[in-house]
Amino acid sequence: MNKFLQLKNISKNFDIEKKIKVLKNLSYDFNKGKIYALMGPSGSGKSTLLNLISLIDRPTLGLIRFNNEQINFNNKNNNDIFRAKNIGIVYQQNNLLPDFTALENIYLANLSVNNDKDLAITKAKELLKRIGLTNRSNHFPSQLSGGESQRVAIARAIINDPEIILADEPTGSLDINTAKEIFQLLENQKKSNRLIIFATHNRFFANKADLLLEISDGNIKPSHA
Repeated sequence: MNKFLQLKNISKNFDIEKKIKVLKNLSYDFNKGKIYALMGPSGSGKSTLLNLISLIDRPTLGLIRFNNEQINFNNKNNNDIFRAKNIGIVYQQNNLLPDFTALENIYLANLSVNNDKDLAITKAKELLKRIGLTNRSNHFPSQLSGGESQRVAIARAIINDPEIILADEPTGSLDINTAKEIFQLLENQKKSNRLIIFATHNRFFANKADLLLEISDGNIKPSHA
């Protein structure tokens, strides 16, 4: 489906002592079936853009459309439901709940859209098997390695079969071999009815995307590097 996600004239300002303009009149269309890499220096707005797409934050100006439906940022409850059902998020530091096991971290994400705990647990166990961590299902995040934690974070992000996966520096804190394994797991989530966008400083991984986008001076442009 063309133009699944449309960003139109997006600006984002932060008022911390003085106004900081991070994104400036940014417009871009994203299509399903593609993996997009976002590159840019620290502070360029990569994380800010992902937070806007995930509806965690709202733009200062501009609009966001999914499937030609414009997001109403005043309707937080609807947006929270949309995010839970349609958007999977992977952070650099995994953001796993420290007091819950790997299995619990995954199946709790499914309970946000489905009240069937038995089904949620079954799905979580299947995902743990797929990522090779069945033997770590009852371990807490503090007992997992960085790579294992990111595998759990990806499983949590995909348990609701989201249309969009957003990953913010998912390999940034890992050694190169573990990073390659995690990126391969993320790459394996590509399918025709899903959009994947990941932010990275690593050009090796960025070049593996279908499209490489650079954020510079608050705007976005395709990279031909």
